[in-house]
Amino acid sequence: MTAAPFPPKRTQHPLVHTVHDLDALTGLRTGKPSYYPELRVSAERLRRVILALDRISAALVRTGEGSEALVRAVVDAAADHLSADWVVFALRDGELPDSQPRHLVLGPDGVEWPGLDGVPPAVRHHVEHLHTGDTGDDHDRETARTHRHIAIRLDGRTVGGFVAWTPDDREIDETDHSVLRILAGQTAAALQNCALLERSNRLYARAVRQAADLAERNRQLEATQRELGAARQREVLDDERHRIARELHDSVTQYALSAGMHIELVRAEISDDRLRSQLDTAKDLTRRAVEQLRSAIYALNDDGNRDKDLPAMLRRLSTVHMPDELRVEVRTDGKPAVLPSETEQSLFRIAGEALFNTAVHGEASRAVVRLAYTGGRVRLTVSDDGRGRPEEVRRTLRVARLGAPSGEHRGLVNMQTRAQEMGGTLTFRRARLGGLQVRVDIPVPGAPVAARERTPR
Repeated sequence: MTAAPFPPKRTQHPLVHTVHDLDALTGLRTGKPSYYPELRVSAERLRRVILALDRISAALVRTGEGSEALVRAVVDAAADHLSADWVVFALRDGELPDSQPRHLVLGPDGVEWPGLDGVPPAVRHHVEHLHTGDTGDDHDRETARTHRHIAIRLDGRTVGGFVAWTPDDREIDETDHSVLRILAGQTAAALQNCALLERSNRLYARAVRQAADLAERNRQLEATQRELGAARQREVLDDERHRIARELHDSVTQYALSAGMHIELVRAEISDDRLRSQLDTAKDLTRRAVEQLRSAIYALNDDGNRDKDLPAMLRRLSTVHMPDELRVEVRTDGKPAVLPSETEQSLFRIAGEALFNTAVHGEASRAVVRLAYTGGRVRLTVSDDGRGRPEEVRRTLRVARLGAPSGEHRGLVNMQTRAQEMGGTLTFRRARLGGLQVRVDIPVPGAPVAARERTPR
């Protein structure tokens, strides 16, 4: 007798697994109306989970606002989800040292308790235990129904925790427990990110300060280098000035003195009055040339001129190597302005050249050097009572600028060139003393345009 074959093996359709998973997720095992209340409970639980996760997401995005805002947001999220009477957050001593606050207590109606004074003893007791790292989650089943401890763990170690108390009619189930564990885990990561962000911000701020400090030091270094360069340039110029002064003293001045002695010897041998008069003039010119050479030698050797103001330099010039018959006065009007050293030296040279012309060509007995400061302009005038005439001097200057064959009157050209280099003008007028007035008007470098346009009276 042949045995009956085994019945064919029944293959379970994949849809059956999907239905079973859905039943497990929602708690729905059949479509019979008698299980509808269970469906409603599962749907409500799912809704609360979704809302809780939404609150957690909203809380965790506060990382950029600092750890304090983050802690408040996650404690509010836990309290809202559980409808809790009390929620405690605390960090273990020594963990996450950059995070603040170290604990936060939220009471009924969402009221924050800044300190532990006045809170129930059980709440204060839990805060203290969380600080020491004791989770203390050893409550009986009945207590655990409305009271839970959730450890905050990071890299396998406990760094703090949450503790919650709910009303008697609000039981904390496993779904709530899962939500709180998710919140605790994400809070640990967010607090660490917050600490890293704050540390990065501090490092960035320090880097910005160091960059600013380096920029300032670089600016000071560049200024020092410029000063050293200027000092070196002054040193080179001083050496050259002293060399020229020695050359003038040892050669040109000696030649001029020798020429004067020879003129005197020739004068003594000549009886012609006309020739003797011409020799007297030549001797006088030689004497004045020696005086001017000595004045130039003094100016070249006077290293202190650059450390004096222009009025002091002019007063010094008026008393050094001037002819005895020429009386020089120096006057200053207005509040002296700070001028670059090059500008003061140029004005000083113009004044010296003008006094030289007054003494040698003008045959004056009196000269007045006036320096007037008005706003953004400076005026230098040298007036005398000599025989110089403005129109003759202007004509001589024009001829000299065209290049006189003899090369004479280069002093006038130099005066005008210096004035133009300073952005000013050189003019010749009739002086109130009766002779010639040399006037230089220049703007003060760096002064406002409106101030530069005001001309000294």
